Amino acid sequence: MRPTRATDPEVTMARLSLRPGHPVRRWRPYVAVGAVAAAAGLMFSASAQLARGDEGRHPENLAQLVESESGRVERLGAQVDELQAQIDRLGGDTSSGGGTDPDLARRESVVSGSAPVTGPGLTVTLDDAPASSQSIPGVHADDLVVHQQDLQHVINALWAGGAEAMTLQGERVTSTSAFRCSGNILLLHGKVFSPPYVVEAVGDPERLQAALDASSGVQTYLDYVDWVALGWAQEPSTSLELPAYAGSTELQHATVPEGTDVFS
Repeated sequence: MRPTRATDPEVTMARLSLRPGHPVRRWRPYVAVGAVAAAAGLMFSASAQLARGDEGRHPENLAQLVESESGRVERLGAQVDELQAQIDRLGGDTSSGGGTDPDLARRESVVSGSAPVTGPGLTVTLDDAPASSQSIPGVHADDLVVHQQDLQHVINALWAGGAEAMTLQGERVTSTSAFRCSGNILLLHGKVFSPPYVVEAVGDPERLQAALDASSGVQTYLDYVDWVALGWAQEPSTSLELPAYAGSTELQHATVPEGTDVFS
């Protein structure tokens, strides 16, 4: 949640506390030195075997872990894209016989994100505040970064303003898209992004702008733009080109095992 000033009673902050550690246990003088040496040798040997058999999978810090896993996700994503392209080609071959309303198929592909979209629209950019804002009296670190709910307010307002299609960081946003912020990074479709965050929406630019102006969440963000200089920019466009969603657009659902009485 975004921490706010006293003028925003709807948002509260949670604080984490650290529990005191347990007393340190010490070696007794009568512990055999030989037993200690033997145990240490076994530990070193096991550690070396694990390191040889699983190199590259144990980064030393969180930044290395994110970088390592992001690269692996990108490689797997490329394989998924290739397989999805094959599925789309095979599906096109089987459905080319006709029988489907072309206009309905086009509108469904726009809604599902399976087709690229071009048209007028609006681009919104959000960014963290400059380092100099740390000197503002009463400011906290959380006041200076773009939060998940800030992006959610913008995206929801654009949908409410009649957006036909949308991207976040160049990734097509669909009904099944989910993103979350961890610190000052954004996780979306298995990829990691850093600010500035760019949202592009195809639709009537005036309606989209009016929807942003009517959103209370967006207006709260703009209060912080005035206070701590969070980044904010809006740019109408006569022609935006949004790519198709790169992942699978097939929805999956759960089923109850056969013979299960859900009312018992």
